[in-house]
Order: sequence, then structure tokens, then C-alpha cells
Amino acid sequence: ETGRWLNNRAENSHLPFRRRERAMLRFRRMRSLQKFASVHASVSNHFNSERSLYSRPNFKKNRAAALAEWRSLCAA
Repeated sequence: ETGRWLNNRAENSHLPFRRRERAMLRFRRMRSLQKFASVHASVSNHFNSERSLYSRPNFKKNRAAALAEWRSLCAA
């Protein structure tokens, strides 16, 4: 890779960091950011399953199970 594309790989590797950085700018207080981040992490981990690792029927079954568990947690 030469020329203008040489820096492209480095910039693309920083994209997730930049995305988090932009989200953090919306919070005025560190405390509110920490509250949001802790809740968001648990919810995100609960629902985030790599689509490419599962076949479509298994993905839908796992997603339905996660949603059912989430609904039972919210109802309690």
C-alpha cells in the first residue's frame, strides 16, 4: 500500500475509538456517562451476537431467547 491509502488502514482502525469519543462528548458530567455506559454495556452484551457466526435459524432462535429473557427481566 502506497500513497494516500497508506494512512487509510490506521484511520480505519481508530473508528471504534472515535465513535466512543463522539458519544462521550454528549455527556456533561462523568458520573452520568458512567451510569449510561454501565447500563449500555450490559444491554449491548445481552443482545449483541455475531450474525456471521450463526446460521439464520440459530440466530433468530438466540435472538428470540434473549428478547424473552429481557422481557422477563423488565417485567420483574
